[in-house]
Amino acid sequence: MSRLDDTAARLEKALEALEANALPLAEVRTKAKKDAAEIAGLNAEREALLARVAELEEETRGLAGITEEVEERLDGAIAEIRMALGR
Repeated sequence: MSRLDDTAARLEKALEALEANALPLAEVRTKAKKDAAEIAGLNAEREALLARVAELEEETRGLAGITEEVEERLDGAIAEIRMALGR
């Protein structure tokens, strides 16, 4: 019976060691799943922000064109006013 008790004790010890290693691994896997979901969410947010930046860049180019046109018209109006005033 002593040999059986020794084997049972070794088995118990091995199971405890396995459990001690398995629990942290399970926690790491759970955290990895949460991290993967967060990364996916951040990637989606990044893509949305990149699209918004592209929209804003396009809008900026459009506004720059309008600004240039307004500047040219103001310069023309100022020139006409100066000519009318005889300068």
